[in-house]
Amino acid sequence: MIEINYDLLDYVSRKAKESTRKRTNYNFHKSYDECVQRFLNAVEPGSYIRPHKHTDSNKIEIFLILRGKVLIVEFNDEGKIINHTVLNFESGIKGVELPPNTWHSLIALEENSVLYEIKVGPYIMETDKVFAPWAPEEKTIEANKFINKILRTCTI
Repeated sequence: MIEINYDLLDYVSRKAKESTRKRTNYNFHKSYDECVQRFLNAVEPGSYIRPHKHTDSNKIEIFLILRGKVLIVEFNDEGKIINHTVLNFESGIKGVELPPNTWHSLIALEENSVLYEIKVGPYIMETDKVFAPWAPEEKTIEANKFINKILRTCTI
């Protein structure tokens, strides 16, 4: 039995804060070959998850909020926001399921935010996701501007 408790949430949040990317994963699956990939995704404000999609026809992705508040954003093929929701542990939406071929990103709105993420496996880094050509790369000034534009556009 694997317990997800406050000590584990504190641990992954601390690791995310120490990371230059302001996020970290904690895997429950033993191998990337497993048909279900399950992990904690700790994300801090200031982290940038470049919009991407999973093109494999069975590659759904599920996010469940365990702590904090996270904005989930869907885009069309041109980069226009078509849907968004806030996952909030204290109140509101607790999770979302994204279908394959959906451009998406997430933005932490509170410190110590932790998601439980479930994806169809196996995980193959080279083919897992396609990054949006209209979204800036990580660690650029444009990425910060992009995040701020999303936050101004979405009703939170």
